[in-house]
Amino acid sequence: MKPAAFDYFRPASLAEALALLATYKDDCKILAGGQSLVPAMNFRLARPAVLIDINDLSELDDLRADADGLRIGALTRHAAFHRPVVDGPLGTLLAKVVGHIAHYPIRQRGTFAGSLAHADPASEWCLVATALDAVVVAKSARGDRTIAACDFFHGTFTTDLSADELLAEVRLPPLAPCWRTGFYEFSRRAGDFALGMALAALNIDAGVIKDARLGIGGISNRAIRLRKLEDRLVGQRVSPELIDAIARDAWAAVDPLGDIHASPEYRRDLAATAVKRALTEAAA
Repeated sequence: MKPAAFDYFRPASLAEALALLATYKDDCKILAGGQSLVPAMNFRLARPAVLIDINDLSELDDLRADADGLRIGALTRHAAFHRPVVDGPLGTLLAKVVGHIAHYPIRQRGTFAGSLAHADPASEWCLVATALDAVVVAKSARGDRTIAACDFFHGTFTTDLSADELLAEVRLPPLAPCWRTGFYEFSRRAGDFALGMALAALNIDAGVIKDARLGIGGISNRAIRLRKLEDRLVGQRVSPELIDAIARDAWAAVDPLGDIHASPEYRRDLAATAVKRALTEAAA
C-alpha cells in the first residue's frame, strides 16, 4: 500500500518547524528517521494531513557530553552509538544496547529521540531512558519544557508530548567509573522486536551495592523501573543468591502483556530471566 495524501513541509529553522506544529497540531507528524512512521503511513495506520521534515535543522543534530551527562539531539541516529560516544560505563552500555535495535540499515536512519517519541514498549532506548533517569526536552512556540522519563511514557505509543511540541533533546545523566552495567534482551530472531529485556546498573564498592538502577522493557505497555527491587539491592553484598531472589521478585512485580508472540505467563518468566542475566552481567 501507499500513504494517503499529505502536505509536506521541510522547514529551514527550528522556529519555522515550531510554528508549523502550532498551526497543524494533531493533524501533523514530525519526520526525522521515519523508520516507524513511514511504514505506518504506507499501511495507512497513520494518516497525517501534514508531514514536517526536520532533517535540515542542524541545531537538532547534536551529540555531546558535558558536566550534566550526555545530550542527544533529535537528529542523532542510532548508528552514532555503534562505538562509545562517551567514556566510561554509559558509553559502553549504549554501544551494547544499540546492536539489538532492528537491523543495520534502519540504525543508519532511525533516531534515538524518535524512538522515545514513538514510545513502543519494545524500544531499547525507552528502557535506557527510564532506567537511567533521562530527561526529555520538549520545545514548542510556547516555550521549552523538561520532562523526566518516569513521567514521559504513558503507555503504548503514548507520551506526555503535547500536539504542538517537538522532542528536541534527550539528556542522560553520567555514570561514574564505579558503576557496572548489564543488558539482556530476548527476541526470536536478530532484529525482531524484543519479547522482553532488562537493564541493570550497579554501583559496587568492596562487594557491596551502594546504588542500583533496574528496569525492564517489552513486558508491559511501557518500560518500567523496578524501584522497590533497587531498594532491596542497596546495602547488600553481591551474590548469586541475592540475584536469584531479585529475579523471583521481578517475576511477581510485573503485569505482562499477552499477544500473538507471547502469552502473559511467558513474558512473566522472561522478565525474571532477563533481570537475572542483566544483574549477573552487571555484577561480574
